[in-house]
Formats: sequence, C-alpha cells, structure tokens
Amino acid sequence: MTMKRILVFTLFLASFSAFAQNAKDKQAILNLLEKQRTDWNKGDVEAFMRGYEKSDSLLFVGKNGPTYGWQKTLDNYKKGYPDKSAMGFLVFGIKKVDFLKPDLAFVLGSWNVKREKDELKGYFTLLIRKIRGEWKVVADHSS
Repeated sequence: MTMKRILVFTLFLASFSAFAQNAKDKQAILNLLEKQRTDWNKGDVEAFMRGYEKSDSLLFVGKNGPTYGWQKTLDNYKKGYPDKSAMGFLVFGIKKVDFLKPDLAFVLGSWNVKREKDELKGYFTLLIRKIRGEWKVVADHSS
C-alpha cells in the first residue's frame, strides 16, 4: 500500500468511527427525550426533571423569561402543572439533533400537550451536554 492509500484509509476509519459515535449519542439523546415524555405522561414531574442537569446553572427560558437552577425549574413546573390532568398528554416532534462538540448537542423540536379541555403547543430548543457519561439538558428554551 502506498502512503497516500494508507492516509486515505486512516481518514476513512476515523470518519466512520466519529459517525458511529454520533449515531450512538444521537440515539441516547432521543432515548432521554422519550423517557422525559413518558414520565410526563405518567404525571411524574420529578422523574421528567431527571433529564435536566441538577445544577444551579440549568437555564430554562419560557414565556415568563429565564429561570436559573434545577430546583426553581422544578418548582415552576409544579406550579404550572399541579396534577396529571393539568399535565395532559405530551407528544414531541424532533426536527433535528446537531452535535456542536462531541459532548454537546443542539436539539430543535415541537411539543404538544393535549388536555381534556384544551391543547397547548409550541417549539423548543435544547442544549444537551454529556456529563459523566450521561446526556442531560443544560439549557431549554420552550415557547
């Protein structure tokens, strides 16, 4: 094999390895979001919040502006959705998952909550970071 062929083959293997890792990480992110969705639909806000980084630096931006911190975000969810009927049935529509760095992803999606008397819907953008081997939401902008 010539040096040029060895180089091309090495680059191919490196590229394939990065693609395989991205596919694995993308599936892990989709699994995280699906777990959050099912926890929400069970009426379990605390389980839903396990998908977020449990940190004072967590950022949630909603219609009332930014909220900092995991506990404050949980408190706001509990106030806005005090019981299972208020939580309704959640559906996500994931539009894209882009990796900004190997341990940081950007997610764009839609959300829809159907309740007995009404329906809420909007879009979200998430920054999801791999922290100690687990993907966690570190910033959420939902509108």
